[in-house]
Amino acid sequence: MRLSRLAALASALVLSTALVACGGGDDADTDGAASSDATASAPTGEITVLGAASLTEAFGELKTTFESENDGATVNLSFDSSSVLAEQVVQGNPADVLATADENTMKTVTDADLAAGEPVVFASNTLVVVTPPDNPADIDSIDDLGQDGSTFAVCVVDAPCGAASKRLLDLDEVTAQPSTEEQNVKGVLTKVTLGEVDAGLVYASDAQAAGDDVTVIEPENADQAVNLDPIVVLKDAENPELAQAWVDLVTGAEGQKVLASYGFQPAPAA
Repeated sequence: MRLSRLAALASALVLSTALVACGGGDDADTDGAASSDATASAPTGEITVLGAASLTEAFGELKTTFESENDGATVNLSFDSSSVLAEQVVQGNPADVLATADENTMKTVTDADLAAGEPVVFASNTLVVVTPPDNPADIDSIDDLGQDGSTFAVCVVDAPCGAASKRLLDLDEVTAQPSTEEQNVKGVLTKVTLGEVDAGLVYASDAQAAGDDVTVIEPENADQAVNLDPIVVLKDAENPELAQAWVDLVTGAEGQKVLASYGFQPAPAA
């Protein structure tokens, strides 16, 4: 009898150990599946981001950040005048995200029902006057533009920087006509840094990016000609999940810190 009881206890112990082992295996499998699911849910693939020319440096840095934080993700950046990029979207050129340098240009895309949702304003920008480092025309204020034979450049009026320039020149009652109108703000900046004009109107962020290649003059009433930069995932985005992850980076704390470092101002409080 005693031996039979001992045998029964031993059998029970073996069975209990086996059940625990099986249970542990199930947990491990569940944990492994959860880990695999988490990995699978991380956004991957490629997206094409269309950005206003003024965003070149900031988005370049954010591309590096984004790709390092999202293994397997690739961001293809394309920069130009916002009006050119918006027209590309309206014409059906494939892209996943659009970021423009003003809200009016973005409206052409939303009016065409080509945005996946409401654009989000993520930054603002103001204009400054820039000259070559030695300021050969001795320009001290925006009133000096075009005076005494000096030359200056602005963006074409249908570009956000051109529309803002017109507003600012009107506010400051500058009647002189620009010597040249460039397709985007980088074109204006290049004219100045090459010494092809005596001055130009560019965004504060572009002036900061140019560093010692320009001298910066703060114009009056610049705070009344502010452009707001919106961003949106496009309706026909081939990779909407990854596109939204990019928008989240730009509008989040990390993106805002990078934008500020390149001279952008934050979006106005709602």
